Amino acid sequence: MNERVRDSWLAWENNPRYDKIGRYVRQQIHFQRPFGKGENDLKPEAGRYRLIWAPVCPWAHRSVIVRKLLGLEDVISLGTLDPRRPVDNGGDWAFNLDPDGRDPVLGVKYLNELYYNGDPDYKGRATVPALVDVTTKKVVNNDYWNLTLYFETEWKEFHKPGAPDLYPEELREYIDQLNEVIYHEVNNGVYRAGFAKSQEAYDEAYETVFKRLDWLEERLETRRYLFGDKITESDVRLYVTLARFDAAYYTAFRVNRNRLRDYKNLWAYARDLYSIDAFGGTTDFNAIKTHYFIDCQIDNIYNIVPKGPEVESWKLPHGRERLDGTGYVI
Repeated sequence: MNERVRDSWLAWENNPRYDKIGRYVRQQIHFQRPFGKGENDLKPEAGRYRLIWAPVCPWAHRSVIVRKLLGLEDVISLGTLDPRRPVDNGGDWAFNLDPDGRDPVLGVKYLNELYYNGDPDYKGRATVPALVDVTTKKVVNNDYWNLTLYFETEWKEFHKPGAPDLYPEELREYIDQLNEVIYHEVNNGVYRAGFAKSQEAYDEAYETVFKRLDWLEERLETRRYLFGDKITESDVRLYVTLARFDAAYYTAFRVNRNRLRDYKNLWAYARDLYSIDAFGGTTDFNAIKTHYFIDCQIDNIYNIVPKGPEVESWKLPHGRERLDGTGYVI
């Protein structure tokens, strides 16, 4: 059962799963129509779109964090998927948490129905986050890389008063550079270790992840956040991996040189962010462990979900308020 689910998780027809030495290759983004003012761009509109997410997914989680930080909850509605993907539908994401197993706004049971509405010839796997036009029930954007940037820039007229500027113009070049590093070496790095199909591919990913975490630990010695005393897009992107590190990646993906809590600065930094409701209030450790240990770990034949690590330690004082150092060069 678990093997079938993982096969679905990794299987697609329009991209290879692995390169020649067994490195995991992530599926390309399909629905990339941008938000903007161009003739063919998607137009921000209150109530027009529904964001579909699963709390287990780091890419989806960051879109929900940004939505909450910016006060877009009443502008973009939210649909939540079950952390377990039912085998009887090939492991597709399902709305089993809703009454009758259907999304209450879109009326569908499975995420792939919305993908096929958007493109009847779609050959990949349905992924989150997915932004759906509620008037057509079609996925219009699943661009996990740019979606939060659209929320921060193109949706600005809908931001709540006093919303943080997560993507300030004077820092965009540096944020973009750091986001590239975080994605390739941390966010996706843990997946490249966990899904590697050769020792060489695993070793390479493992070393890359911890080399970058060591670098980030040093960077955060003098800065409260990655770019000083204000939260930016880069902090959101790093947090979603850190939140899953001890609970899932350390064991399930075998990135086990250090736990997050073995890092003085990274651990305090993660707790600092967790204390903010948009971060901590959207972090579901039970869902995360259920997904990674049952759906992703194929040798867990008895579907046992670990009880730890305990969550209360995330609420310990972090002491990061004293830091306001800045520095923009990565």
